[in-house]
Amino acid sequence: MKKVLIFAFLGLTLNVLAQDTYTLSPESTLKIDGSSTIHDWTVTANTLAGSLKATTATLNEISFEVPVENIQSERGAAMDKKMHEALKKDEYPKVIFSLKDVSNLGAENQTLSGTLNIAGVEKEVEIETKVEQTDSKLKLSGAKALKLADFNMEPPTAMFGSIVVGEDITVNFDLSFIKE
Repeated sequence: MKKVLIFAFLGLTLNVLAQDTYTLSPESTLKIDGSSTIHDWTVTANTLAGSLKATTATLNEISFEVPVENIQSERGAAMDKKMHEALKKDEYPKVIFSLKDVSNLGAENQTLSGTLNIAGVEKEVEIETKVEQTDSKLKLSGAKALKLADFNMEPPTAMFGSIVVGEDITVNFDLSFIKE
């Protein structure tokens, strides 16, 4: 009888600790907002890749990548080229985030701590994130303010330096992960 109870307890414990794996869905969006000496601008990451592992409402693992070549502006090829040069696309073709820790567990608003790699520079960041979970989806949304200089990026210029991109940008994300 004791053996049956031990196996039943172990089975329940393992079931509770089981992780679910999620894959980023195509409905996910990531936009970067910034300014310049003449206008505000937005660029869109048209390709995103990522996965996460979670137990119940606890995020355990996130890997997220954005191919630089697919970050594009509404202002055309000239701006895209300058932006890709600033992001050092040829040397570092992806922007990468890797989760290290989560705080405010179980709360709707959580703080994701991890490593963000942009243009070959890795920085530890904390990102305030709204986490919503349904049966088959985990949705992460929020915004993160960054400075180009923190990633050794030169603000792009145009018109012989008369137009200069501002130092501050904001990354807005609305990521939807689907249970595999």
